[in-house]
Amino acid sequence: MADITLGPTGGPSDSFFTQIGGHATFERLVRRFYEGIEHDEVLRPMYPDDDMDGAVWRLTAFLEQYWGGPSTYSEQRGHPRLRMRHMPFKVNPDARDRWLTHMRAALDELALPPMHEEALWDYLQRAAYAMVNTFEE
Repeated sequence: MADITLGPTGGPSDSFFTQIGGHATFERLVRRFYEGIEHDEVLRPMYPDDDMDGAVWRLTAFLEQYWGGPSTYSEQRGHPRLRMRHMPFKVNPDARDRWLTHMRAALDELALPPMHEEALWDYLQRAAYAMVNTFEE
């Protein structure tokens, strides 16, 4: 288990982004996630064939910024507005669960320390549940 460096107040001195390995870790997570999406008959149609690299960049940049990394996402795309950006897609409980299945597999491959894994997984689950915009099949 990796040690977390504590600052003078007893809190972490580095951001979560830095503590788990920065850009390289988030990029590994997202690329592995999209490997799962590539073969998912429900989720794959939500991504344009000619923009998978863009999807990888957007999710990587968003997660990096959320967890204390560079603010590149907002600088280039503005406020995340996650629900609004997902409204054109039918995100029902099946799509949510599939998304979580692929993200869980990607997260497991990172083999993060338990505290970091739990924090990231908690966020990803809450985000996935928040994106559900229909209960239609």
